[in-house]
Amino acid sequence: MHINTANWHKYMALPAFLLFSLFFLFPLFRGLQLSFTAWDGFSTPEFIGLRNFIQFFSDKRALGDMKTTLLFALGSAPLLNLCGLSLALLLNSGFRGRHLVRSLVYLPAVISPMIMGSVWYLLLQPQRGIFYLWLERVSVEPGNWMLHHGSALILIILVNVWQYAGMTMIIYLAGLQAIPEEQYEAAALEGSGRWKVFRYITLPWLFPSIRINVITNIIGSLSVFEIILALTDGGPGYATESLSIYIMRMCYGNKTGYSTAVAIILFFIIMVPVLITLRGLNRMGESYE
Repeated sequence: MHINTANWHKYMALPAFLLFSLFFLFPLFRGLQLSFTAWDGFSTPEFIGLRNFIQFFSDKRALGDMKTTLLFALGSAPLLNLCGLSLALLLNSGFRGRHLVRSLVYLPAVISPMIMGSVWYLLLQPQRGIFYLWLERVSVEPGNWMLHHGSALILIILVNVWQYAGMTMIIYLAGLQAIPEEQYEAAALEGSGRWKVFRYITLPWLFPSIRINVITNIIGSLSVFEIILALTDGGPGYATESLSIYIMRMCYGNKTGYSTAVAIILFFIIMVPVLITLRGLNRMGESYE
């Protein structure tokens, strides 16, 4: 029996498309539909038009949470890439014990953010935390850094970078190890300095890793949830509350339709910088080719 396989390739992507539709397209369109309703999660949704979106942009708490989310992303995403790249360059050398150091740096990334945030909360707790007591021993009065918006946000960013820098490092390390050794040997024969080697060899070859890390770190930073919940619970007041936490609290506060509208807004807040950054990175990549 002859089986015609000429057109099989047209249907090979069908299972992936069905999964994509089930877990992304359907929830997205269903969320868009619910964002125009007043719904508590139990009763019949009532269509109210753009009222949920108008309420969001007139709510000082929501706008404050959006500002906190953007500030967190502006601090976290660049630091994650700088620390990850620095660690990858450092740990790409051939010193003894490098595999152990790589594992230790990566280890925090596999721990739950809620657990990690709780551990850091205990370490930073005023009057009882190890770091607080150590600063007192060296005659430094740290005060309660969790009661001030600026210091609390900086601590959240630093803890987040400490936890996930290892994940960024692994991707950069994979990119560094994919660079042919002949490239460095040719540069050494030409007498190129370290900066020229990094600028004209390492950086162009690392560009795929840079693209992956920058995009994933932007998405992760703008959707931050667990680390803030564990460290400050959004406090003091709502000063460090992110949009993801705000969505959760509105949803469990019988405002499911409104929280869905905020989730749609967060989707566009994430999508816009991702698309702009991706376009800029693609242009930079073309200049290296």
